Amino acid sequence: MQKKLSLVVATSVLIGLSACGVLPDKVDETKGWSVTKLYSEAKEELASQHYERAIQLFEKLESNYPFGTYAQQAQMEIAYAYYKANDQAQALAAVERFIKLHPNHPNVDYMYYLRGLINFNDQISFFNFVYQQDATERDPKATREAFNAFKQLVDKFPASQYAPDSIERMSYLINAMAQYEVHVANYYFRRGAYLAAVNRAQSAVAEYRDSPAIEEALFVMVRSYDKLGLTDLRDDTRRVFVKNFPNSRFLNADGGKPARPWWKLWQADSGSQSPQS
Repeated sequence: MQKKLSLVVATSVLIGLSACGVLPDKVDETKGWSVTKLYSEAKEELASQHYERAIQLFEKLESNYPFGTYAQQAQMEIAYAYYKANDQAQALAAVERFIKLHPNHPNVDYMYYLRGLINFNDQISFFNFVYQQDATERDPKATREAFNAFKQLVDKFPASQYAPDSIERMSYLINAMAQYEVHVANYYFRRGAYLAAVNRAQSAVAEYRDSPAIEEALFVMVRSYDKLGLTDLRDDTRRVFVKNFPNSRFLNADGGKPARPWWKLWQADSGSQSPQS
C-alpha cells in the first residue's frame, strides 16, 4: 500500500513538472517592434485614455531604446500619463526624474509646468474643503507647491509658451492661500480665540495684499479687536477697511452674503495636452 501511494505521488510530481515544461511563457507581443511602432502604439493608447497600457508601452520603449529623442519623449509621456491617470505621486516622481536627467532639454519648461498642474489639480479639492469642511482640517500644502512650481517656470523660462497660463494660475493660487488664512481666522473667531483670529487675518493682509480676501480679513480684524476691547486698534482698522472697501458687503448689519464666491473653478485646462516631439 505504501509503495502504491509513493508511486502515485511520484507520478503526480512528474506530470506537474512535465506540464510546467510544455506550457509556453507569456508571449511579449512587442518583441521585435521598432521604436516608431512602440511610440505610435503608446500614443494611441494614451489618446484612448488607456493610461496603464500607455505607460507600459512607453516604459518598454525606454527600456529597449534607451538613447535618443524617443526615449526622452517617452519619459515625458510617462509623466503626463500618470498625471491624466490621477496618480499624483508617480507623476511627480516622473517629472522630477526628467528634470534631473535632462535639465537642458528644449521641452523641459513643459515639465515644470506639468509639475504645477499636478499640484494644481490636487488643490482643487481644497475649495470643497474650504466651503464645506472645518477650515483647520487641511494644510493647503499642494496649493503652495503648485504656486512654487509655476513660479519656477516663470522665473526660469519667462518666454515659455506656458508662462502666461502659469501667471494666471499663480494669481488664482494666491487668492486661494489668502482665502484659506481668512477661513482659519473665522474659525478662531467663532470659537472665541480672538487674538488667534487677528493673527491669521493679519497674516493674510501682510502676505497677500492684492487678494480679494483682504476685504474679509480686515473685517475679521475689526470684529476681533472689538471682542478684545482694543477700541483704538478696532477704530484704526475700521478706517483702513472703509477707505479701501467703501461699498463692502461686510458693512451691512448682517455682514452681507455674496451672490457667489470671489473665485471660480478653472474652466479650461490649457495644460491638458502633452508636448509633441
